[in-house]
Amino acid sequence: MLVTGNDILVPARAGKYGVGSFNTNNMEITQAIIHTAERLRSPVMVQMSEGAIKYGGQDLANIVIDLARRATVPVALHLDHGSSYASALKAIKMGFTSVMIDASHHDFEGNVKETKRVVEAAHAMGISVESELGRLGGIEEHIVVDEKDAFLTDPEEAVQFIEQTGTDYLAIAIGTSHGAFKGKGRPYIDHARIEKIAGLTGIPLVAHGSSGVPQEIVERFRKAGGEIGDAAGIADEDLQRATGFGIAKVNVDTDLRLASTVGIREALAANAKEFDPRKIFGPAREVMSQVIEHKMRVLGSVGKA
Repeated sequence: MLVTGNDILVPARAGKYGVGSFNTNNMEITQAIIHTAERLRSPVMVQMSEGAIKYGGQDLANIVIDLARRATVPVALHLDHGSSYASALKAIKMGFTSVMIDASHHDFEGNVKETKRVVEAAHAMGISVESELGRLGGIEEHIVVDEKDAFLTDPEEAVQFIEQTGTDYLAIAIGTSHGAFKGKGRPYIDHARIEKIAGLTGIPLVAHGSSGVPQEIVERFRKAGGEIGDAAGIADEDLQRATGFGIAKVNVDTDLRLASTVGIREALAANAKEFDPRKIFGPAREVMSQVIEHKMRVLGSVGKA
């Protein structure tokens, strides 16, 4: 069933579990996300970035919407990192049920102003809104933030921001980062900061840049001919602890990109003569399903739908 982000995330925050919000760029990724959620009876959010919209357009959005409407578990279609008021309105017109306005590159007052505009327009249409306070480092499509420009979310500012904007859920900077390279060894997550923000606020909180970058997938990627540096992701234990504090939405993109590429590379390596796309993209869908299932079990959303 196609629902809003609030329909999924408010119960998650109350129940102290997390819901995966997985990025999609094609039919196979969308199928892996929603079919896995259906099989595990888990609520799920499918998100499209502005890059995905440019690539797949209304056609891709329609695939998500159709699968969501036919699913028997709650599914929301979410705009990831909307860069402007116009971008959010475009997504709403396309049928999205949740939108993000990322004005975190502005100062506090500018962020409030831009977020409030989107909240007013989206709420008039019954659509939920995510915003961001603080800045994550790393790279994700058009989002490029140098580590020296990243900063963690201030708990007191978070309270003011929520009150002044009316945002439905808030992405906070807590030590996670975009991309496959989140630091050396185990990335540091500021759990004390999460707990304090959660204690001062009542809305669902969001963790961006939360791919685990499983070493098994990384090794399979290398073995199949891929080149990747010392990739490091967010530990399962850190995500589980964070959801207990109030992180209800957990963004995952890199893991699915890696899993998809592993499936494709392995299929082609196994048969150099293969050119049937079903036998190339089918294995990719299966590897992604395995990664999604693991993430849902880690977050505790299995059986919550």
